[in-house]
Amino acid sequence: MDLFASDLDNTLIYSYKRDIGTDTVCAEVYEGRQVSFMTKRSRELLEKVNQTMHFVPVTTRSVQQYQRICFGDTWSPHLALAANGGVLLRDGVSDPDWYKASCDLIAPAEPALQQAEDVLEHDPNRTLDVRRVDGLFVFTKSADVPHTLARLRDALDLTHVELFENGVKVYVVPRMLNKGTGVRRLRERFPEARVFAAGDSLFDLPLLAAADTAFCPDALDYTGQPGQTVVTVSPQDGIFSDVVLDRLTANSR
Repeated sequence: MDLFASDLDNTLIYSYKRDIGTDTVCAEVYEGRQVSFMTKRSRELLEKVNQTMHFVPVTTRSVQQYQRICFGDTWSPHLALAANGGVLLRDGVSDPDWYKASCDLIAPAEPALQQAEDVLEHDPNRTLDVRRVDGLFVFTKSADVPHTLARLRDALDLTHVELFENGVKVYVVPRMLNKGTGVRRLRERFPEARVFAAGDSLFDLPLLAAADTAFCPDALDYTGQPGQTVVTVSPQDGIFSDVVLDRLTANSR
């Protein structure tokens, strides 16, 4: 079976703040509130995709955050990559060998991660505690993201880590810890499988690059790799998740 390796937030599921119409179903509950949704069409199509391919969520979310997501009433993905690919979940349980290999991969980044934690602890713009997500990368939030990133760039040796932002969120991530590395590691276990990938953000570029066929919004301006098929989706085409899953199910028929 082929693999469908997909980002989650803003790719398959959407925040309650995002307008995806009224024909939706809750995908995530947090502290008693419905915070993420899928379109009903995407939920139905995703179940069909999961019957013909290995659907593998690939997310920067922590394991705990990932486990809040409900894809369907009667099924859940057998495999998932959380923490930017650093954790492989098998039926919701972390694979210890995978995690150890991830820790070994990112070991050169540990000094920079520790320094980033110290810089962020003393950043006056920080609005959230400094977190080491599943022991693999650093995360916090800032009231002045450009200033926080500038402080990090001035202080850190960026040889082994990268800086990312998403709204008020700030990430310091080992360069070897990315979604593409995770998918390439997973491909070793499915050597005959084709990989279809979907993603919407800079975090997803390595994921898209690791696939045989990549789906992305045209606004991402991803141009692809040699020999790769890139399918871009515009807002005029419809909700991104609906369009991607429609095309995947058509491809599998």
